[in-house]
Amino acid sequence: MMPISGRIDLHMHSTVSDGTDSPQELLSRVSGAGISLFSVTDHDTVKGCLEVIDLLAPGSPSFITGVEVSCRDEEGRYHILGYGYDPDAVPINDLAAKGHSVRFEKLRLRIDRLKEMFGIVFPKDEVDSLYALENPGKPHIGELLVSHGYVSNVSEAIDKYINKLGVRSMHFAPQTAIEMINASGGIPVLAHPFYGDGDQMIYDDEMEQRLARLRDMGLKGVEAFYSGFAPRQIRSMLDMAERYGLYVTAGSDYHGSRKLVQLGDTNLGDVSEAPDRLKKFLSDVADRTFSVV
Repeated sequence: MMPISGRIDLHMHSTVSDGTDSPQELLSRVSGAGISLFSVTDHDTVKGCLEVIDLLAPGSPSFITGVEVSCRDEEGRYHILGYGYDPDAVPINDLAAKGHSVRFEKLRLRIDRLKEMFGIVFPKDEVDSLYALENPGKPHIGELLVSHGYVSNVSEAIDKYINKLGVRSMHFAPQTAIEMINASGGIPVLAHPFYGDGDQMIYDDEMEQRLARLRDMGLKGVEAFYSGFAPRQIRSMLDMAERYGLYVTAGSDYHGSRKLVQLGDTNLGDVSEAPDRLKKFLSDVADRTFSVV
């Protein structure tokens, strides 16, 4: 098992997707928080991980590659995390390229429909700034709506305007995401399982069915320790991970100032007290970890 002491946080976002800290700022904050092992899991892109790898220096925390893929099929919506993949692998880069193009198509449709449905037109330089982003999403458009006084906060912008634009979410099938993560040498893990794609509530019977189905597709782990989980949810997910033979991971889902979640807030505590299935995950990704001595 890799030598890890202190805290771990395997779920966080940089400015490459919808976080507010650059990869360099994130690395600095992770180091300052006493986190010994971390992963950057930007949405549908590997660019943030590549930047972090280049920034690692002697004394930096250990790092494993990560990604968070938005998925949907006829059974529901999911976020699939991928850990420890080869950042040069063709499948994961194909996945990121497709996700990148989809996000820009959604951006174009949302900008057009804000004008058509609500008469909202942003200055050209501000629209250009959206297109200059690596991975624009709802929060970025929401911030423009706030800055122009249409709403008081991003959540209101999403509820009042963006979710009413009729831009159907374009997602990967979970089987596709799982297969491409596996094909890139990675470990696919179900993010915040009880919350689906982030704003749902998946109850126990449905959760059991979901895990069984995704495991048959090649899913290998669940995020059992999560900033938003109550103790009962953590215990329930640990039990399910044991029954289905799945790894366990821990993540905060830190987005910087866009959320109240604090870096390292995984509800885990010290790694030395972690359950066996988390220790097994750490052991099995040991040879995929980036560190500078």
